[in-house]
Amino acid sequence: MTVPAQETSAAQHPLAPYGWDEGWELALARHHREHPGPLVPARVTRAHRGALDVRTPLGPQRVAAARGALPEPTTGDWVVLGLAGGEPRLLAVLPRRTAVTRADVSGRSDEQVLAANVDTVAVVVAPARRAPLGRVERFLALAWASGAQPVVVLTKTDLLSGPELAEALAEVEAAAPGAGVHAVSAERGAGVEDLRAALRGTVALVGPSGAGKSTLANALLGEDRLATAAVRSGDGKGRHTTVHRELLAVPGGLVLVDTPGLRSVGLGAEGPAPSVERAFADVEDLAVDCRFSDCTHACEPGCAVLAAIDAGVIGRRRLESYRKLEREREFFAARTDARLRAERAGRWKAIARQQRAVRPRP
Repeated sequence: MTVPAQETSAAQHPLAPYGWDEGWELALARHHREHPGPLVPARVTRAHRGALDVRTPLGPQRVAAARGALPEPTTGDWVVLGLAGGEPRLLAVLPRRTAVTRADVSGRSDEQVLAANVDTVAVVVAPARRAPLGRVERFLALAWASGAQPVVVLTKTDLLSGPELAEALAEVEAAAPGAGVHAVSAERGAGVEDLRAALRGTVALVGPSGAGKSTLANALLGEDRLATAAVRSGDGKGRHTTVHRELLAVPGGLVLVDTPGLRSVGLGAEGPAPSVERAFADVEDLAVDCRFSDCTHACEPGCAVLAAIDAGVIGRRRLESYRKLEREREFFAARTDARLRAERAGRWKAIARQQRAVRPRP
């Protein structure tokens, strides 16, 4: 590999279509001082076991994944390649700006990085039967935790009647405060250009199998580059046509990360507390008016959230979903922090005492 001539600006860099900018230029400059010999940046387009597909200034390359002290790169990471000796060698992983991660739902204190350096997380759902609001809320919490801006994309809208689509949009908009909601039919091209205008930078497409992520990616790319398949006719569930997380440059400035369908999404301990608050901003806004600052919105007198449910301002399903994700976040965090475990146990004991106190005696 021959080292390319130095460009006059990051905007003119060969990797600009893949998201290279002045911030990454500065991060790379630090490594020029640390590593002798020629260096080039590259973006990971696909991670394999023991190898990485990367995009370099001279095109695609495959390099061996380094073992040991370096962080394990994933799709979307920016890495530094050393060219001493002629063969590109992985030297460093540039610090991530954002990361879309999910916790291991088996209960172990592990997290999986789905995509790195993402600017927008597009939560893709197909409300052909009914918008899965609990799943939308879970994916939105995942998106807020990443540090990226979430949007919700309702796909396959050609399968809905006008009133059905209007109802689905209203339900999802109520469940997604702070996130834009877009309805598209990738097959017909309806709504795709409006969605494209709302997306920024590197966009990770996340959602369950059969939601139409790859079909949507092809519509944004303007060509059929990703494999797609119809959902099962028996139960409407999707097939895993995407088996790798793959990064692709889109004409016009976007970068897409297509991800496999996720059957389960656990919330980890790093950053999700604010993410649950952002995903349930309507509940948090109401909670400000609760009589007690530590109100659990279960049975306390003067609870503004319960009052809002009684008044029909929000639904009880929304509160239950909030409680479920908050409990999950606390459980994951407590597995690695003894103090948090003790606080969590004490809080639930207090809740149990309150419930016994208001429960009618036989």
